[in-house]
Amino acid sequence: MKLDDLKTRLAGGELDTEIRRIYAADSAEIASTRERLAALIERFAADFGEADAGLFSAPGRTEMGGNHTDHQRGHVLAGSVNLDMVACAAPNGSTTIRIISDGYPALELDTAALEPDSAEVGTSAALVRGVCRAVTDRGYAVGGIDACITSQVPGGSGLSSSAAYEVLVGVIVNHLFCNDELSPVELAQIGQYAENTFFGKPSGLMDQMASSLGGVVHIDFADPANPLVEPIAFDMAASGHVLCIVDSGADHADLTSEYAAITDEMRAVSQHFGKQYLSEVREADFWAELQAVRAATGDRAALRAAHFFGDNARVPKQAAALVEGRFPDFLELVRASGVSSAMQLQNLFSTADPHQQAVGVTLALADHLLAGRGAVRVHGGGFAGTIQAYVPVDRAEDFRAGMDAVLGAGSCAILHIRPAGGVVIAG
Repeated sequence: MKLDDLKTRLAGGELDTEIRRIYAADSAEIASTRERLAALIERFAADFGEADAGLFSAPGRTEMGGNHTDHQRGHVLAGSVNLDMVACAAPNGSTTIRIISDGYPALELDTAALEPDSAEVGTSAALVRGVCRAVTDRGYAVGGIDACITSQVPGGSGLSSSAAYEVLVGVIVNHLFCNDELSPVELAQIGQYAENTFFGKPSGLMDQMASSLGGVVHIDFADPANPLVEPIAFDMAASGHVLCIVDSGADHADLTSEYAAITDEMRAVSQHFGKQYLSEVREADFWAELQAVRAATGDRAALRAAHFFGDNARVPKQAAALVEGRFPDFLELVRASGVSSAMQLQNLFSTADPHQQAVGVTLALADHLLAGRGAVRVHGGGFAGTIQAYVPVDRAEDFRAGMDAVLGAGSCAILHIRPAGGVVIAG
């Protein structure tokens, strides 16, 4: 679609219905989204000139249950949120991909060269190259793209900006070169491949699945090639609570080694039983052989395995509680997951700098402000970043003010669940 046509349709309200569907947006949010997309189109025109372009979106995600269970092929409960990345993108008729993203250096790479590059590890270029490689491995020819990207998903926020970026690039490539034939599950798997193989982070599949699928989903990763996905119809407003994500202000330095240690130690326990993943080990066998497990793998590995068994069992109970309208039971399970993450998984601070415990302080402050109501837990990978709180509606503004007073203005964000995952808005 010509940029002028995109601008005309956007300004005339022709995309309002789609915006409302994607974001579950009210009138004010529709207006602000329209302004945001219009500014993005103008930026694309300034950077790349006139083109037949489209608008694309992929959301951040919140982990609602199952902390570090996905990489052991366990259960997770996750939801997409109303903070997202959006792109204006077009094919450029070459083999070169050019991406301009807010706050990052301009990116340029050749789709004729899609092998992993050690110099790109940990960069956006690695993610783009990995997504393109996975798509070409599926038999599609990927050509050049021009794209401008702007994001509401802050890096290091625990809302998985990397997964949103991977899914967004996947949605663009799928639309421009694959006739939208790749499913949301395939796009999630492609994103994980890019992150694991090209970016160098040993992540599970939860982040990408939540961003790609949208809404609240219960996922069983026993067979990651064909994960079992159960959409959960959940109305947060009806629960009488709001979802808050709070930035602890912790140092967001590279934590890949901390995440890798969790995966490595859980794998050591599973290998003690001759298995590759903890989901393949019977919990009863783990407890029966705990003495031998400790001797073979160490105490922290044993505790992290114990966390997996507990949190993995909690996820189906959390999903059932939401489906059946038992929100107090859901909150109790959230609290239990938080205790397990702190005591057994031990992902509240980095062992490289034990004096910095911003996540723990943030959890303590949140618990104090909630005064026995709602629930709070570490969010996402842990060590730095964010916490998650379910706050009664009548306490929401006081809670936000109390968190911001200590951690800084804007530290506490009140979010809502977004119904749609990675999507083509127009084009």
